[in-house]
Amino acid sequence: MNTTLAGKRGEALAAEYLRKKGYTLLEAGYRSRYGEIDLIVKKRGIVAMVEVKSRKSDRFAKALEAVDAHKQQRLRLTALQWLGEQEKPPQIRFDVIEVYPGGEIHHLENAFE
Repeated sequence: MNTTLAGKRGEALAAEYLRKKGYTLLEAGYRSRYGEIDLIVKKRGIVAMVEVKSRKSDRFAKALEAVDAHKQQRLRLTALQWLGEQEKPPQIRFDVIEVYPGGEIHHLENAFE
């Protein structure tokens, strides 16, 4: 499976996981000139900007480690653009979801805190 296909599969698994946890999907693949937010979801009035990291193997670095300071900054700038498009900007947070082989999922809320 190529990287793009693995990423899309991971995003689909993450979206389904979040749906089962009571989140509502607002957008998938939101793009700005700064980057992309994989999933934008909402639960109990809070919007989560979700970065999904898929791995072909768990032998490599944890997916969370791939969201470095530069990537975090790009996500923040992209989120600001999305917020500017909203009629009533909600409270937001940044989450990271790690998708491992076999469909194992780890969800880290407020990942950048």
